[in-house]
Amino acid sequence: MDINVENLDRKELVELVKRLLERIRALEAYVVEQDAEIQQLREQLGQKKVPQWAKPKRRKAKESKGTRRKRDVKHNHGRCRHKPTRTEQHALERCPDCGYRLQGKSIDYTREVIELPPPQPVEVIEHQVIKRYCPHCEGYKSPKLDLEGRVLGQGRMGVRLASTIAYLRNTLRMPIRTIQVYLDTLHQLKISTGEIVELLHDVRVATEGALNTLKGEMKASRVVHGDETGWREDGQNGYIWSFSTPGEEGIRYYEYDASRGQAVPKRILGEEFKGHLVSDFLGSYNDCSEKHQRCWVHLLRALHELKEAYSDEAEVVAWAQSLRAFYDEGRGWLERARGPTREQREGKYVELVGKVHQLGTQYAAMKKHPCQALARRILRHEDELFQFVLVEGLSADNNLAERSIRPMVVIRKISGGTRSEEGTKTRMALASLFQTWQARGLNPYIECLQLLTLPVPGHP
Repeated sequence: MDINVENLDRKELVELVKRLLERIRALEAYVVEQDAEIQQLREQLGQKKVPQWAKPKRRKAKESKGTRRKRDVKHNHGRCRHKPTRTEQHALERCPDCGYRLQGKSIDYTREVIELPPPQPVEVIEHQVIKRYCPHCEGYKSPKLDLEGRVLGQGRMGVRLASTIAYLRNTLRMPIRTIQVYLDTLHQLKISTGEIVELLHDVRVATEGALNTLKGEMKASRVVHGDETGWREDGQNGYIWSFSTPGEEGIRYYEYDASRGQAVPKRILGEEFKGHLVSDFLGSYNDCSEKHQRCWVHLLRALHELKEAYSDEAEVVAWAQSLRAFYDEGRGWLERARGPTREQREGKYVELVGKVHQLGTQYAAMKKHPCQALARRILRHEDELFQFVLVEGLSADNNLAERSIRPMVVIRKISGGTRSEEGTKTRMALASLFQTWQARGLNPYIECLQLLTLPVPGHP
């Protein structure tokens, strides 16, 4: 509004003031109306979830770079250089620009190259036993050849070659014919598959003492994980029984038996085993140990299958979820409790066993009910479900045994099994030794070589 007030008289000025006051009142009413609308929109916006795309891309204070989780120490180092086994020097005699003879010498830079030496043919050693004549005794005398620790028995194969073949067979899982090709290609050694097999039998005999020691250590362990899988011997079905120990002890013991009955694990573990046995719910393990932890992963898998089969029955789903909740409660309590005492562990154990017992009694007696089988199972093994709460360091699952037996499953799928009783014994014995060395972080080849170089009791 462009008005020159200097040319207006008093009456016109009064009229102008009135119009301006009316305009101000109208604007004030409009402002009040807009404020009310803005407040209403803010309330509506607060009740709705802001879309993901509308959120500002800002880091929270606790997620800033300063609080970023550090990398593991083992990853925070550069690649170390190896100790050189041979050095080659490269130098110029004359200047490449002017041709003048160069003087002095200092290292400008170095470059590391890692390479394999040329494949070496096998070393064939002929041991000549010399006889010499004794005039006094009037007869020829010769020394007794003693190659103990250098060859296996009366064979012709040295211990380094035997250790290499055993390593290729058991750690790298190479078939016999592949080992035969490898020896011929890289070491110019032509050897029959039958001789390779017999050499592996000889390695098994020579390391029998170490295997017996390993079995004794397994029986004396505080915790043993057990599992079994199928195996074929000469076309007949049988089973590999695997027993493993956790931690640095790292024992992996395998034994074959045609039976899957409870007498087999009881015979292998023996009466001297007093530790905790961790296994699945197979009945063959029932009488193996007084202290037993059943695998929760197997039980949770069965609960998942039950919920999927009866997903439309709320009662069944709620029962399965309640059982899962008791397991989560036990695991969560261990995570929250820092260094619980023996009394605290026993109290929590009794509490969880009581809850599971009450849950099992709901359907254990109801025939043809979907939950009956699992209810009877948890009642039968209620004392063996929460031993991991009672005993420090005891696992609630049998994952160790599953991973330990996996290599034998792979071997079975490749080879189909073994062809003879001797072949099975050799497979189980060498697998026990080589898998144990590997679990302990040792070099299987070096460990086997050291065993073969030691004198074997009872062998000439």
